[in-house]
Amino acid sequence: MLLAGATLRAGYLFAFRGSHLKKLAITQQVENLRLPARRGTIFDRHGQELAVSEDAATVYATPYLIKDPVGTARRLAPLLGLSPESLVTKLADRQSGFSYLARKASAQAGARIKKLKIAGIGVLDDERRYYPEDYLAAQVLGTVGIDNKGLSGLELTLDSVIGGSDGERRVIRDARGDPVSLEQLKAERHGEDVRLTIDAPLQDEAENVLARVGQTYQPKNATALVMNPRTGDVLAMANWPRVNANDVGHSPPWTRANRTIGFTYEPGSTFKSITVAGALEDRVVRPDTTFTVGPQIQVADRVIKEAHGTGGVFTVADILARSSNVGAVRIGLRLGPTRFDKWVRRFGFSRSTDLPLPGESAGIVPQLKDYSGSSIGNLPIGQGLAVTPIQMADAYSAIANGGMLVRPRLVLDGSAPSGTRVISRRTALRLQSMLEGVLGPDGTAPEAAVPGYDIAGKTGTAEKAEDGGYSQTRYVASFIGFAPAHNARLLVAVIVDEPKGAHSGGEVAAPAFEQIASFALPHLGIAPK
Repeated sequence: MLLAGATLRAGYLFAFRGSHLKKLAITQQVENLRLPARRGTIFDRHGQELAVSEDAATVYATPYLIKDPVGTARRLAPLLGLSPESLVTKLADRQSGFSYLARKASAQAGARIKKLKIAGIGVLDDERRYYPEDYLAAQVLGTVGIDNKGLSGLELTLDSVIGGSDGERRVIRDARGDPVSLEQLKAERHGEDVRLTIDAPLQDEAENVLARVGQTYQPKNATALVMNPRTGDVLAMANWPRVNANDVGHSPPWTRANRTIGFTYEPGSTFKSITVAGALEDRVVRPDTTFTVGPQIQVADRVIKEAHGTGGVFTVADILARSSNVGAVRIGLRLGPTRFDKWVRRFGFSRSTDLPLPGESAGIVPQLKDYSGSSIGNLPIGQGLAVTPIQMADAYSAIANGGMLVRPRLVLDGSAPSGTRVISRRTALRLQSMLEGVLGPDGTAPEAAVPGYDIAGKTGTAEKAEDGGYSQTRYVASFIGFAPAHNARLLVAVIVDEPKGAHSGGEVAAPAFEQIASFALPHLGIAPK
C-alpha cells in the first residue's frame, strides 16, 4: 500500500508539477552572480581623492534553507540597519530560491554576518562609491546607482572610462546549499583613474564663500567658476546650496543640478564687454571715442533708461566703467545687427562648451532674422538672450588671455589646451585696461578690488524677464573678473540668482569675487605687483 501510494504521488508530481519543480530546483541549485568591477578613483589636480570605491558586502538568502525566519531576521536586522519585519517577509518566502537582503552594506557588517554561519545566508564581496570630502563639488562629481553605474555628473559622462565592466560567475549548489562548482563566465575589468583640473582647496573656498552669500542674501541659488584663462582649466565649479554627495537622497532634486553649466540667465551689463569688443575689433569705435549720453534712449518701441545717473559725455572706457546702458546701446547701434550677431556667436554664445558633463545648456540666442526693431537696443546691454555661467567665464577668458577663446577643460588627460583667436591682442589689451576702470572710484565695483593686485572685471545687474516685460523685484547679480589685469592667470565669475535685500552686482557678487580671488591668488602662487 505504501509503495502504491508513493508511485501515485510520483506520477502526480511528474504529470502535473514536474515543470514547476524543475524550474524551482534550477533556481535553488544554479545561480549566476555579478562580479562588480571596481570604479576608478577621481582625483583633483593635486592627487587628492574626490571619489573612491570602498569594499562593501551584498547579503543574500536562500529562503528554502532558512529554518527559523523570525529568529534569523532578529539576528541580522541590527547588523544591516533594517527592521526585523522587512527581513522576515523575504526569509519566509519558501517559493524563492534567492533573495537580496541588503546591497552595499558595510564590509564590516558582511564580515560579522559571515561569522554567524547561518544556513541559507550568504555574503558576496561588493563595492560602493564614497566621497571623502562629502559636500565638495558634489554636483560636479555626480552620483552612482546600486549597480555601480554613473547616474549624473562626471560619474555618468565618464562611466565608460572609470566604470570598467562587471564580470559574471555561475555557482552550482548541492541540496544543502553548499557550492560544489564555480564557473567564471566573464572576468571583470576595473575602471581607470581620472585626474580633474579642479583644485580641491580652491573649490572648498568658493563653496564657503557662496554659503556666506546664501546666508546674507538668501537667493534662490548661486554659482561660482574659477578658471585659468590661459589653459581653460576649471579650477573650481561651485554651486549653492551645497549637497552631501554621500547622502544626495535627502537633498531636493533642484539642488543637485550643476547650475554653472545648466543655469540660463540674461547676463545684463556683463555682456557690454562683448558689445565693446566687437565694436573695437570692427573699428567703429576707439577707447577714447566719445558719446553724448542722455538719461534714456528710444530704440523702435522700447525706451531704455540710463542705469547710473543721468548721463553725460562719456568715452567708450567710461561707458564700460560706469556700466552705462544708453552708452552701450549707442555703441551697439553703431555696430549694427549683422556685425553684432557675428560677434555674439564668435565668442561662443549659442553653443555648449562641450565639457564632459550632462545637462549643459547652449543658451538662447535669437537668430538675426528674428530680430525685432528693438533687439539692437536690448541685446547690447545683455537683455533678450540667455547665457550660462560657463559661457560667460569662457568669453571673458578670451579677453583676459589676449584674444584666444580657449576650450574649457575639466579633465587632465595630457592633451594641450586648444583655442581659437576671436579678437586681436590689441583689442584684448584695450579691453583689459577699460575693465580695470570698473574697480576705480567712478566704476561700479570698487568692492571687488584685491589689495596688491591689478584687477579687471565687470558687474552685471540683470532684471529677470516676466509677463512679457522685466521684473522690478527679481534680479540676477553677477561679477566676472580676472587678475592680474594685463597678464591674467586667474578668472572668477560669481552669479547670484534673486538675492534679497541688495540686488546689484557691485553689492552682492563683487565682494564674493574679492573673497575668492583673495584666497586664490596667493594659493596659486600669483605674486602681487
